[in-house]
Amino acid sequence: MRKAVQQIMLGTVTGSEAAARSTLQRIKAAGYDGLELNRFMIHPSSMMVRLMTWAAGMPTGKGGKLDWKKLMRETDLSVISLHTDLGSLEREPDAVAEEAREYGTDKLVITGMYRFDYGDEKAVRELAQRLNKAGEALQKHGLSLLYHNHNVELLQVKPGLRAYDLLLSETDPGCVSFEFDSYWFTDGGADAKDWMRRLGSRMKLWHITDRGCRQKGPYMTPILKQDSMELGTGNMDLDGLLAIALQNGVQGVVLESHKNWIDKDPVKSLELSAKWLKERC
Repeated sequence: MRKAVQQIMLGTVTGSEAAARSTLQRIKAAGYDGLELNRFMIHPSSMMVRLMTWAAGMPTGKGGKLDWKKLMRETDLSVISLHTDLGSLEREPDAVAEEAREYGTDKLVITGMYRFDYGDEKAVRELAQRLNKAGEALQKHGLSLLYHNHNVELLQVKPGLRAYDLLLSETDPGCVSFEFDSYWFTDGGADAKDWMRRLGSRMKLWHITDRGCRQKGPYMTPILKQDSMELGTGNMDLDGLLAIALQNGVQGVVLESHKNWIDKDPVKSLELSAKWLKERC
């Protein structure tokens, strides 16, 4: 199973070519095979995207001005997949497909929908058909389409039926696969292992992070905020999840921890997580 780092972690440590090269060299040295790139970070991003990522604590930085193809070659890292948005894929499928091929990946990932009602059954069914159409278009280029979840897909469109249920049942397995994020479904109160079993061989990539609390006592309250943690330092059953991922034939595991980094340094955090991955993958 290939091991990669999600580019969204790296906005604060890739502000220049020299900084980016140093960061990628450390990622390689830690034992990762590559990165999962985001189109909004390998190109100059809009003000809206910059504000949204900044508010989430993971700013895009100035990486959109860098030559990422050159940086990946120089540091001997591969591109495991390329994140994009569904609108871009629908408007310019040939251009997006060509960019994926230029980076040497056969996987394009839709990162969920913004300003979208996942509690609206009709809208979710329509989304599934849009994904089918986009996936079919990519097949002509020899590429695969994956859908990446957060926690919003756990919304019920009607009693007993969640948005993710519909995305699984209404998308064509021949056109749409999945990149499953176990952190976000755990955050939403779901049994991530059960959903991974349901996905089976349609789960091509796995987004991984641990979940816990870095806060030290004494505490004002017995209720502590949970956040992303380095692998093996939190409370998720990562070994159980890994066993299912291997059974599913997952092709790659992608680390994405969310801003709660050691000393506010994402590289220190990914280096610690790499030790857990090295022992198991």
